[in-house]
Amino acid sequence: MNEDVLAIDRTQPEVEMAAQKRLEDRTMFGFWVYIMTDCVLFPVLFAVFAVLHNNTNGGADARQLFSPAYALVETILLLTSSFTSGLALLSARRKGATFTVFWLLVTFALGAAFLGMELSEFHHLVAEGNSWRASGFLSGFFTLVSTHGLHITAGLLWIAVLIANLAKRGFTPSVMRKLGLFAMFWHFLDVVWIFIFSIVYLMGAV
Repeated sequence: MNEDVLAIDRTQPEVEMAAQKRLEDRTMFGFWVYIMTDCVLFPVLFAVFAVLHNNTNGGADARQLFSPAYALVETILLLTSSFTSGLALLSARRKGATFTVFWLLVTFALGAAFLGMELSEFHHLVAEGNSWRASGFLSGFFTLVSTHGLHITAGLLWIAVLIANLAKRGFTPSVMRKLGLFAMFWHFLDVVWIFIFSIVYLMGAV
């Protein structure tokens, strides 16, 4: 009887590790499926913008509406937030709770500042009569940039959830996995923004 109990005790951690590995594999697979759908979505939106770029309906074009310098500040904010999200992940791997939360908060602040600048730009354009209804060009612009902005908003909510999970559970395997996935998601958004900055604000407005 005792031998049977000991055998069960020895195999229990192996069963739990196998179940955890299967969960991690499914989560990672689902995450990459999601990223691949975004890799399809954003090129389509870029293509739509490219097709509609010259359809200004007699109104203002990119050179008259956009400020590359303003977009450059947004770019610096987002790239810096990508760096701080990496620092948060490194701190988590070293089990430094204080620094992990600190860098997550810095990432949140930078992302929120970026989003605030984006919304301010939208408000300015709409206030001057250059809304998404004004032309095909502006419809393509608002659709592309606002889709990226919605992803940033989702990322900010993700950061808030991560901080809450860290405070409640600590560095569990689940929290570490979510933190790693968030870092990849945030880096992906940076890459998308580099294309937006280059195609919409630089090539279009310069």
